[in-house]
Amino acid sequence: MNTLSIDIRNASSADAAGIATTHREAWHGAYAGIIPHLALNRMIAQRREDWWQRALSRSASVLVAEFGDEIVGYATYGRNRTRELPQKGEIYELYLHPQYQGIGIGSRLFEAARQRLEDSHLSGMVVWALEENVIAQQFYAGHGGHDIAEGVEQLGGASFKKIAFVWA
Repeated sequence: MNTLSIDIRNASSADAAGIATTHREAWHGAYAGIIPHLALNRMIAQRREDWWQRALSRSASVLVAEFGDEIVGYATYGRNRTRELPQKGEIYELYLHPQYQGIGIGSRLFEAARQRLEDSHLSGMVVWALEENVIAQQFYAGHGGHDIAEGVEQLGGASFKKIAFVWA
């Protein structure tokens, strides 16, 4: 009998293909019907394996969730990019392959990224979610985030309202 475990770990260049696949599937699941189809596909195409290889070679802060030998989720994180918010850390992206959503992997990935930010002395944290991405908003609110600010994101030539969730 084989026991499969879910591991959360730092990404390596060997993970680029798995991250790219997860990115593609997660973005189709999260943004279909929100971002226009052609624009969404164009944006996804920009994040193929070679893009992730370059990001990982530049020491980007990326965590992966691995189930068996498959990358099923990833998170990118670092210094907060919004000067108007006092939080020092930010989770830039947190995505799961759709078939692995709702079973706790996202929560583990979220907490691991949050811990990495704390370990880097980046106190307080912000995460942005598109206003129309209700599932993401529910996830962050359910993990104690407070929606305190709004912004606008330009995606595929269209403007989308986004919401900032923060943690002290």
